[in-house]
Amino acid sequence: MFVIGFDLDLSVDSFELSLAVLDFLSLFDPRLVLVVLFLMFKFAFQVPLVANSSLRTCIALLDSICIELRNLTSYVLDPLGFKARYGKLLPLLTTQVDEGLMSTLAQFYDPLYHCFSFPDFQLLPTLEEYSHLIGIPILDQVPFSGLESIPTAREIANLLHIDEDLIRANLTTKGGIQGFPSEFLIAQATFYGKAMSEDAFEALFVLLIYGLVLFPNFDKFVDMNAIRIFSVLNPVPTLLGDAYVSLHLRNAKGGGVIVCCLPLLYKWFISHLPQTVAFKENKGCLRWSQRLMSLTNDDITWYDRVYDTVQIIDYCGEFPNVPLLGTCGGISYNPILARRQLGFPLKDKPHNILLEGVFFQEGKDPQGLKARFVRAWRSIHKKSRNELGPKNCIALEPYTSWVRQRAAVYLMPYDHPRPTPLDVAGPSTLPTQRVEELREEDLSRAWIREREELLQQLKEKDAMIEFLEHRVIDDPNDTWTSLLPQSSKFWKRRYDRLAKEKADMEAAYEREIKKLCTSRFPASRASRDP
Repeated sequence: MFVIGFDLDLSVDSFELSLAVLDFLSLFDPRLVLVVLFLMFKFAFQVPLVANSSLRTCIALLDSICIELRNLTSYVLDPLGFKARYGKLLPLLTTQVDEGLMSTLAQFYDPLYHCFSFPDFQLLPTLEEYSHLIGIPILDQVPFSGLESIPTAREIANLLHIDEDLIRANLTTKGGIQGFPSEFLIAQATFYGKAMSEDAFEALFVLLIYGLVLFPNFDKFVDMNAIRIFSVLNPVPTLLGDAYVSLHLRNAKGGGVIVCCLPLLYKWFISHLPQTVAFKENKGCLRWSQRLMSLTNDDITWYDRVYDTVQIIDYCGEFPNVPLLGTCGGISYNPILARRQLGFPLKDKPHNILLEGVFFQEGKDPQGLKARFVRAWRSIHKKSRNELGPKNCIALEPYTSWVRQRAAVYLMPYDHPRPTPLDVAGPSTLPTQRVEELREEDLSRAWIREREELLQQLKEKDAMIEFLEHRVIDDPNDTWTSLLPQSSKFWKRRYDRLAKEKADMEAAYEREIKKLCTSRFPASRASRDP
């Protein structure tokens, strides 16, 4: 929805100003009003959708987009193979983003340290967490910078496995950038999905997810940036860069929407929220601002065992931290503040030189920061246990005191509902009993997470088997199926294979439950016995 106004932020003031200007112009020549209206409408429909919509509107549009894309998932013949090739893209289509939580979270963004600052702790999305959540590794290469050449129609046709003439006929420009209407790509994906042309369908389907969900820009339009990022399949640094750049710009402007992959940012944040029943149920019907302000560092889910063997990208090139390039600018982020999220202790305030804040907008880079960012990514420096020491995700008093002081200076966006309990300074290593308790809690969370993943895989198998049953039994002579020779036998083999895989998964699932029960619960009972 667009409002006639020079500000285009849907505000009443801008609307009234526009009317006043039009009234003034009508005193001279009524034709001027028509000219101005034409120019305003033209401008309105050429600016990015996310630039003139509320966060609620963007999430509503995201939901409608995901519904369209979910309709294409029935053509994914091998969900596990799809996940192995392209990552955990399908779960993003079913993620229900909570608009209240995201708008509240944005209020906690700290523009000095490029993180979320709370009364006595800090949180920030990391490359390693994003990589795990989306299931795509970070390649040891320079990520997307926007300096890459624009692919030709032939190169795009080869990438998508479709006819070059179709590419030329449907390539359009919107807001000064080339791309494709999503209707065209959806129609092509549907065509190749029905024809069981797996390569063409998957390329089109994944590009749609990249252009509409991972890197949204214009409504129902997949732009050339998304195409270039998709062509190298190294989206994680750009995804994180977009999140930080958007949050930083929103903070600088005092409002606006978050222009990034919202489902991924949402999944990251809720992974750190308390997993208790009381917090999830929220029987007191508290607002998100009250719920977040009441949290202390003891309430947060800090660490996941999946990061036990991960090497952390600690800094790049000349920078003391990590320079991120998004589609709309660049910004530095500080992995040293996220040590606890990856299993290492936070002992003291980091040196200021390690927290250097760098930021630029696309097209506004007089210092040539983009070129420096690109050079820096040619020299990636990683750290692991060898450099960071043993795993121990705790925060000591010197660090916590610094965070509290920062919160007092920066001022929290909401009132504090209760005083934050002071942490007693303790040793750098937790007592053995507490370590064992934490290890047991980690194992429990890992088991629950593995159980949910297995259940999701079983659901995907059930959906595919139901689809194949229709192909084999109900409609063996389907027009699209007949495009392939001996398609009935093909579908029968596919059905039998998936049915066997599902049975094997269920058996493995039951064995895993029995193994975990016998290994965990006796130990737990023994630890509680006097």
